[in-house]
Amino acid sequence: MKSKYFDHAATTPVRSEVMEEMLPFFTDIYGNASSVHLPGQKAAGVVDDARQKIADLIGADRSEEIIFTSGGTEADNLAIKGTAMALKDKGKHIITSSIEHHAVLHTCQFLEKHLGFDVTYLEVDKEGFVDLEMLRKSIREDTILISIMMANNEIGTIEPVEEIAEIAEEHDILFHTDAVQAVGQIPIDVVKQNIDMLSLSAHKFNGPKGVGALYVKKGIKLVPQSSGGAQERKRRAGTENVPGIVGMGKAAELAKKEMMEKADKLSSMRDDLISRIFSDIDDVLLNGPEGKDRLPGNINITFKFIEGESILLNLNMMDIAASTGSACASGSLDPSHVILALGRSHELAHGSIRFSLGYGNDQEDIEYLMEVLPGIINRLREMSPLYAKKK
Repeated sequence: MKSKYFDHAATTPVRSEVMEEMLPFFTDIYGNASSVHLPGQKAAGVVDDARQKIADLIGADRSEEIIFTSGGTEADNLAIKGTAMALKDKGKHIITSSIEHHAVLHTCQFLEKHLGFDVTYLEVDKEGFVDLEMLRKSIREDTILISIMMANNEIGTIEPVEEIAEIAEEHDILFHTDAVQAVGQIPIDVVKQNIDMLSLSAHKFNGPKGVGALYVKKGIKLVPQSSGGAQERKRRAGTENVPGIVGMGKAAELAKKEMMEKADKLSSMRDDLISRIFSDIDDVLLNGPEGKDRLPGNINITFKFIEGESILLNLNMMDIAASTGSACASGSLDPSHVILALGRSHELAHGSIRFSLGYGNDQEDIEYLMEVLPGIINRLREMSPLYAKKK
């Protein structure tokens, strides 16, 4: 029996079409894209092609608005630190949310600790939505940047980024969104949504790891965060990862073509799985919203009276891969900052599991999961002192 993979929010498998597109650029076409000779220019050409495919996926007007990076984390750092350093004479106040990925939270904390910036961390409601009125009230004369994620990586909440962007524009403030979880999952149009900067990462939509991008609207000034070369129009130094960029471009092309069909399939499977968990298992809570305001493949459930890590270990023994939250924090024993922000207790936060669906999942996977999950939950609860008290 093949493994059942329910952790697509952490990373996705590279599709065979993507791998085939990449292979020649490890061997036959290996030139440096910054070189002026023919092999280098061939490499530069495919980099430009991939840049256009990524611009098309997110609705950007110009391919030159795409800056290639090593992934979503670097893209977030470049957007936030680059803006902070470029606009520090105008102001040193940034607004973000309490449920951002650590790539955003830790970057903001760095600016507070080392460069004297002031950051407002907006609270969210019980489903993970940012309060737009609180956002308005948090804006100051020295606010230079609002950074709110498009969709949460743990609970799947899709934030009202278009409305947030409107508020930012009203006050002449730049707006950045970490869209790492959203790209390839839901339609994005950076022009219509009035987004100034957007981060994305290839391995979240069936591309390779180690490559990502930052969309930067034309005219926005950033201070580069790496020095040493003139690549990416002097905005990100370093030799281009040509095979990775080619793979990202192909993955973007496939994602754009198949997005709606994929979203319909995953949404149906998501709703079926949530319904069956609530039907077959007592004392469970859904973290995040229901329906259209949730990412198509995201399910985050709190199982009361037991530890999420114990559930994961038991699932792993049955060849099922899932997660307790962000893969970037998987080594931490602390409860999820996202689940706590919803108003859950530490005890409930520790009992949360994320199942994230994606390319390759089918109904057979759901059936197998529901064959084994209720038994695992029941066994663990029988050993739980908390459950004994409840009984």
